[in-house]
Amino acid sequence: MTTYATFISGPGWSQAPQHLPAMVALGDVWPEGLGSETGGGDKDVLADGDHPVLAIGGQTAADGRPYNLTGVVVSYEANSGLVIMNVALGAIVKAYVGNALTYVAGDAATFETAPVIGQPVYVDDSDDLGAGCTLSLSPLNDGDLANPMAGYLWYCQTEYQDGEVGGPNIDAVWPLSWDEEYGEFEVCVFLTPAVHYAA
Repeated sequence: MTTYATFISGPGWSQAPQHLPAMVALGDVWPEGLGSETGGGDKDVLADGDHPVLAIGGQTAADGRPYNLTGVVVSYEANSGLVIMNVALGAIVKAYVGNALTYVAGDAATFETAPVIGQPVYVDDSDDLGAGCTLSLSPLNDGDLANPMAGYLWYCQTEYQDGEVGGPNIDAVWPLSWDEEYGEFEVCVFLTPAVHYAA
């Protein structure tokens, strides 16, 4: 399994200009921090410069899951404990996405090997997802709780067939091919925080 020491960072994380900022308390976003997975595991502790896609609000069905607003972290200030998130419909961001489609007895059981543009992506707090990965293709987590909708697999700026100056961009064009076991892949996600479905 591929795992990452940190959430997505760097200048290329934002791929589209749509921006609707929302200030959120750190305690109201998940999965992030120690004990943030429903199975009792840990995710990365958010630091300035990290840009994970997170859910806002309750993490349990009793608290409103999976009808959470979702968005991508733009900035974080540790002294105040406040997070600025982009919750704009149609923002496109790079993120690590796990290829789990289903879980059985707490473990990833089936996997996507041929992802397509427009495939649904969910905020997933399962402990199979490595540090730095908050998204998967599974509508349920490893505890059979419905995952909040984050968006859809989408093109990065360089992944359109004719997106490169000087001619076709043949090497990076979709469709992709993924491993036949669990893995986490850096892709772009078209965020749709205004659309939430229960599984």
